[in-house]
Amino acid sequence: MAATKKTKLLLMFPKELTGEPATWVLVKEYDLKINILKASINYNIEGRLLLEVEGEPRKINEGIAYLKRSGIKVEKNGTSTLIDTDRCIGCGMCVAACETGALTLEPYGKVQFSAEKCLECMLCVKACSQRIITNAFDRF
Repeated sequence: MAATKKTKLLLMFPKELTGEPATWVLVKEYDLKINILKASINYNIEGRLLLEVEGEPRKINEGIAYLKRSGIKVEKNGTSTLIDTDRCIGCGMCVAACETGALTLEPYGKVQFSAEKCLECMLCVKACSQRIITNAFDRF
């Protein structure tokens, strides 16, 4: 059996593709295990889907290629947590709230974000006094 890996994918569906069975195709055609972490689909408006995908690396890449060919925007190692680091003042409130270590404060107050460690709990969004951390799912 070939080695498997896990990766997060953030899928963004344009309105004309919100009814497409993309996850079903990933499971049936590419033999991928799908764990839906977060979803927000407004039929005929737009959709966002955060997945953890597990399978053979070749199959994951083929599945991503299928999604892109279909017109679905894909961010590999994606997350719905968006940080405007240019506006960050380095107060560390988000780092203190992050229980998984996805956020760290580097020297000189620069916040670093690790999407792989992020569990999408959104505690950092609530903790950010500058409101520069947002959730992509809240943008529609």
